[in-house]
Amino acid sequence: MKVFDNTTKKIFLASWVSINQPETSDDRGTQLGRSVSKSYWNILQPLKQRVDCIQVRDRQLAHRLCQLIPSQCPFERDVKLFGKTLFHIPPMCKLNPLYEEVVGLRFRALCYLADECGEDVSQYC
Repeated sequence: MKVFDNTTKKIFLASWVSINQPETSDDRGTQLGRSVSKSYWNILQPLKQRVDCIQVRDRQLAHRLCQLIPSQCPFERDVKLFGKTLFHIPPMCKLNPLYEEVVGLRFRALCYLADECGEDVSQYC
């Protein structure tokens, strides 16, 4: 079974499904704020597309990507003192506007190593 083919079809389909809700008078006032922030994020759209278009076809590239891109957010921490948790630092990776694309690239590299090369990828999990 090819994990990459099966998963990407589901992710691709889910990314295009949206629920359209009727517009109310309250939404019209906030719609301007949404359009401004939406146009701001469109500046990064070419970079997002370029990262999405990277095809992993080389074993060394796949290994390098899996080593460079962490499987979990490295900034999430529990600050403890004498065994008691003082506070929790939440993961900041989701604030990165390219987070989804980079995680997808790592996933494609893992799938290439597992499906095409037949390697054990448990060392990267």
